[in-house]
Amino acid sequence: MRDLRVAVVGAGPAGIYAADILTKACEERESRAGVDLFERLPAPYGLVRYGVAPDHPRIKEIITALRRILSKPGLRFFGNVTYGVDVKLADLRQHYDAVIFATGAAADRPLEIPGIELPGSYGAADFVSWYDGHPDVPRTWPLDAREVAVIGAGNVALDIARVLAKTADEQLVTEIPDNVYQGLKANQATDVHVFARRGPAQIKFTPLELRELDHSPNVDVIVHPEGFELDEASERTVQKSRQARMVVNTLFGWIDKLPKGAPHRIHIHFCAAPAAILGVDRVEGLRTERTELVGDGQVRGTGEFTDWPVQAVYRAVGYLSSPLADVPFDHVGGVIPNQAGRVLDLDDFAVTGVYTTGWIKRGPVGLIGHTKSDAAETIDSLLADIDELPRPEYANPSSIVQHLRGRGIAFTSYDGWERLDSHEIALGEAAGRRRIKVVPREEMVAICGD
Repeated sequence: MRDLRVAVVGAGPAGIYAADILTKACEERESRAGVDLFERLPAPYGLVRYGVAPDHPRIKEIITALRRILSKPGLRFFGNVTYGVDVKLADLRQHYDAVIFATGAAADRPLEIPGIELPGSYGAADFVSWYDGHPDVPRTWPLDAREVAVIGAGNVALDIARVLAKTADEQLVTEIPDNVYQGLKANQATDVHVFARRGPAQIKFTPLELRELDHSPNVDVIVHPEGFELDEASERTVQKSRQARMVVNTLFGWIDKLPKGAPHRIHIHFCAAPAAILGVDRVEGLRTERTELVGDGQVRGTGEFTDWPVQAVYRAVGYLSSPLADVPFDHVGGVIPNQAGRVLDLDDFAVTGVYTTGWIKRGPVGLIGHTKSDAAETIDSLLADIDELPRPEYANPSSIVQHLRGRGIAFTSYDGWERLDSHEIALGEAAGRRRIKVVPREEMVAICGD
């Protein structure tokens, strides 16, 4: 089998796993693969760095595994390079045998209800990016609402509720930047209401994430019995799924638990679908409709509405991938159309040498670990097509470096990332913390020093 040069656009878990699987597969076939990962941010790891709540150090430990992969010989990291602006598909095809798109999903899926555009109505992805110190979002966040609604039944909804309910000092031990700490210190929220459209057996919380809500001495978790329904289908789900059983048992335990009198409260509501955000000039309330289970895990509206006096609403109803220049895109599904990772054109024919993996391939579902099997499928397709891949015009590994420098792009390397990584850890150690993130893009690039 011939040696390969492959470009991966996106240096989050999906892209890094794809690079790892490809290089290992080539080694087993006694050939070599040189893989270059292009990332629009100066630092790697994607949503593990910028999408996981800062008080989740166990989840962030996956970075240790990703770091081992990214430091392997044969892999190179080009950060601060924006696909479609700094480098285009035509450029990559001139320098590589194949291109794999692994750009993930970082936008908010829309929620089409009246009032959604009112000031005080926010997308979860924007808020998560703020508290995770993303370099491309504003440094401040309005946290003047005392009563807040979070719409959604997944782990991101729980992350937002927990970050809003816990005190700033509790979160100071994490890697949050100073601007986030100062913002949370001014947070006025006392009551955070999480609304799930379906029942407790259908929600997507994981047991660990759910139990963490109750770990803070400053937060009471209140599960409202209204809408806490388990029909026959729910009972079957609980019996078959250990995860569903653990979640339901945890919630049951909280229903009758006496509040400890904490200054902040997280309220969990089931069978409550968002119907409208209320207000004239800004958010003044949320209207929900009581739903009922219909026996197949789905719900229907009952026509019974409740108005909740909240001053801010966060929608955590899912992430959405964004279209990429010169790459086919399914705007309905929010994915790159593909077959087993092979990108398909408008006529459903495979685009030679162009592949995809991760959330932009299959949609924003599953946990980080699921991206491994997803990447394996894509790499299998690429290797099966190897005889059909045209050889690149510029095969020398140095040619892409010359191309980027010729365009004046201040890209960062893996060595530069290690300098930034060490700098952030040193900032944290000086303050008795694990890490303090550097936020401004220009400062990140300067510290990388490439």
